Amino acid sequence: MSVNPELVGRTFPPAPPYLVGREKVREFSRAVFATNPIHSDPAAARAAGHADVVAPATFAVVVQEATLAQLLAEPDAGIDFSRVVHGEQKFVHKRPIVAGDELTATLAVTSVKTLGGNAMVTAESSVVDADGQHVVTATSTLVVRGDDA
Repeated sequence: MSVNPELVGRTFPPAPPYLVGREKVREFSRAVFATNPIHSDPAAARAAGHADVVAPATFAVVVQEATLAQLLAEPDAGIDFSRVVHGEQKFVHKRPIVAGDELTATLAVTSVKTLGGNAMVTAESSVVDADGQHVVTATSTLVVRGDDA
């Protein structure tokens, strides 16, 4: 089954809220070798003008994951997860993510292209805080390998 081109323009329901924990930020920071003290020390983060420890920019993928799971589970999407590789990731931040944020992400499929027997699905996850204020847009391109790939 090939990827359904009618996915373009589809918006999925918001994923359940994600409460950003201080220890999750610290763990992620260690995993990506983010050594700035604002990522682990609340006092350093406050001294820099933040309410709590600041997540590295790529932490948004943790919040986005739930929205991508919706897309991959969509019955009529035609996406065989065993054939998916991650092609590209981009983040556009309105403000940093900090511990204590309660974030909700909503995914919209922006593009489905076929290239050399493979499909490329691009989806944007818009992430808002508990007040509905935009925090970050995370854009992923998934490559769905064709039968001959």
